[in-house]
Amino acid sequence: MAAQRQIGAMRLSRVEEMMIPLIEAGKMFAAFTPEHETVHKDWLSPTYFDPQSKRLNMSIHTWVLRTDHHTILIDTCFGNQRNRPGFRDGHQLDTPWLHNLAAAGVKREQVDFVLCTHLHIDHVGWNTIEENGRFVPTFPNARYLFSKADFDHYNAENEANPERPAQHGAFNDGVLPIVAAGKADMVGAEHAIDDNLLIRSAPGHTPGSITMQATSKGEQGLFTGDILHHPLQVWHPEWNSRFCVDPPAAAKSRRRVLEHCAEHHALMLPAHFAAPHCGYVHRQGDAFRFEFTR
Repeated sequence: MAAQRQIGAMRLSRVEEMMIPLIEAGKMFAAFTPEHETVHKDWLSPTYFDPQSKRLNMSIHTWVLRTDHHTILIDTCFGNQRNRPGFRDGHQLDTPWLHNLAAAGVKREQVDFVLCTHLHIDHVGWNTIEENGRFVPTFPNARYLFSKADFDHYNAENEANPERPAQHGAFNDGVLPIVAAGKADMVGAEHAIDDNLLIRSAPGHTPGSITMQATSKGEQGLFTGDILHHPLQVWHPEWNSRFCVDPPAAAKSRRRVLEHCAEHHALMLPAHFAAPHCGYVHRQGDAFRFEFTR
């Protein structure tokens, strides 16, 4: 559990599901070469890159934002005991995520909103838990905010090929039960939770990837989901991950997010950066550099 932070008067904490060397750097980013290990050696290894396995160290976590009025979870990881034989890192997990959430001072009944920045397997898992053989909303009093573009995309994928359910089955057990329970709100290009919390479209990684901007007392944070998977993409904003469905749009959204964070001194809060998990973006010529917070 990371130490609590503040965005103005808002309280911010992080609930970790796992921290692992997830994928080989060259498989995640086609442009990655051994030269990049040398260029970025002052910060890259061993915290963000495992030099032995050549894998990128990545965290799977949820951001918890508490305002005077709302408790909001941003992304809900893989979930436990899910049958994902085609996705080893999310298959039949047994993690203390719910315990970690309680340790952060959040009861399930206290959550007002669950925001999924996109509907990938590692962002919707704890939306639901299994009770009496069926998946039900984990947070009974919450509204779940889903991108309509993502929902439509994966719903169509599901219907087109039911033998291969979308996102290794995560759409079926992490998204559809929320819709069936009447707890889903589909958001479009822009959606305000209140005057200080603004959701915006940032497509490319998925058709409907979104960000959430939090503003309080002159400070700002930006929850970016997987628009950036790894700090390397701050220095190389043209790098798309292997999982980006629309590479040109993903690169455009990434640069727009980086420019916004640099211009507004917004704390950038991605979904997968290793410790310290967030930081500030600064311009460096035509690209950017990252200031890791402590």
